Amino acid sequence: MNKATRGAIVIAIALALWFFPVPAGLKPEAWKLFAIFVATIIGFIAQPLPIGAVACLSITVAMMTKVLKPGEALSGFSNSTIWLIVAAFLFATGFIKTGLGRRIAYLLIQKFGNSTLKLGYVFAVCELIFGPATPSNTARAGGIIYPIVASLSHAYDSKPDHQPRRIGSFLFFTEYQMVVLSSAMFMTAMTGNPLIADMAGKMFNVNISWGLWALAASVPGIISMIVIPYFLYKVYPPEVKHTPEAKELAAAELAKMGPLSKPELLLSCIFGMALTLWATTTYTKLDATAIALFAVSLMLVVDIVNWNDVVSNKGAWDTLVWMGTLIGLANYLVRFGFIGWFSKTVSAGLVGIPALQAFALILIIYMYSHYGFASMVAHIVAMYSALVSLAITAGIPPYVAALSLGYISSLCGSLTHYAAGPAPIYFGAGYVDQKTWWLLGFYISIINLIIWIGIGSCWWKVLGLW
Repeated sequence: MNKATRGAIVIAIALALWFFPVPAGLKPEAWKLFAIFVATIIGFIAQPLPIGAVACLSITVAMMTKVLKPGEALSGFSNSTIWLIVAAFLFATGFIKTGLGRRIAYLLIQKFGNSTLKLGYVFAVCELIFGPATPSNTARAGGIIYPIVASLSHAYDSKPDHQPRRIGSFLFFTEYQMVVLSSAMFMTAMTGNPLIADMAGKMFNVNISWGLWALAASVPGIISMIVIPYFLYKVYPPEVKHTPEAKELAAAELAKMGPLSKPELLLSCIFGMALTLWATTTYTKLDATAIALFAVSLMLVVDIVNWNDVVSNKGAWDTLVWMGTLIGLANYLVRFGFIGWFSKTVSAGLVGIPALQAFALILIIYMYSHYGFASMVAHIVAMYSALVSLAITAGIPPYVAALSLGYISSLCGSLTHYAAGPAPIYFGAGYVDQKTWWLLGFYISIINLIIWIGIGSCWWKVLGLW
């Protein structure tokens, strides 16, 4: 299907909804804004144009049709959550530019990498370190870790067309699953997470700070990072179990890099400061976005990144455009009464269904509907707020509903070779065939549901969230 056809489909859906009779209980502007919002979602999925361009067209249509005034349509760009993500993108630039990310990974391999299973856990630790600073999981997995995984595989003569199961298949698939987990664990580890936090706060009065997100994810996330490498080690075992050469490779790479550079040392200090301040916002009352921008400002002052790095970071500014558009549209869906109307309408269909059964069905629908999405963000925009609304209406505590579906927004990335940005990179390496990827991904999705919702909800009870 070419771009023109996909564009025509998006326009046809928008027009069909626009001219559909306004349902009882809704104002005309609420229904028209819903038509624009749905068309935006379909545009994100079909992509007749890049996502940023689709967002720009959507917000322009909202203004030109006078559904929203210019100030209302552009209000999303003043949202602090967006600027938190922009700042995190710039953090990622610092990690890659200075080489600090590679150094940390090689240091861990040199210290602990004497077995294949331990290498899997080294990648888990790397994700825990890099996740908070890299909202693009594609940049994190592809720009920092991928070259290391490839080097280790080649060091053991494991290539896509020659002994892939020797070590490469296990390393590539394990690292991909670790990046899925880290994406769920930190608000700044995946571009859609701040959007989730914003929706939860604006639509359901569920206020999720950076620290709360990480604290609530800590127990289920760490358990998953312990269980999944071991599970893969047993069901998809590498032929090589002991890897003393990995330590030698790491030592050689570290020797090439030389001693810790001044930019790396400064970045370590700045990043440590940011993490500490993010984790203590409950006590300091500092805004998470203010902390992030302060850290970026320090990076600019000490020349870890320069202004050219800032203005040329396409990922940051592309995210600013599409996320600002979505937040603006979503906020006015709430203000125009659409979300309230939707909740009341759907609640009638849930009468008589036990809350836990309804919630289980909602979680399953959200997890496995991702087979139809090639973008985590599109999945979130299409389904997150509607399903949280359903769960809360069914009687599930608001924080449990918002966090469960928020974490599944990343965990569903385990399923397919197109489920998230890093997936095509790691699948494209050629070490794991599609059938195996899908089968193992499905097994892991079940493990994650059990850990994150089962054990996770118990942990959230301890935290007093329900």
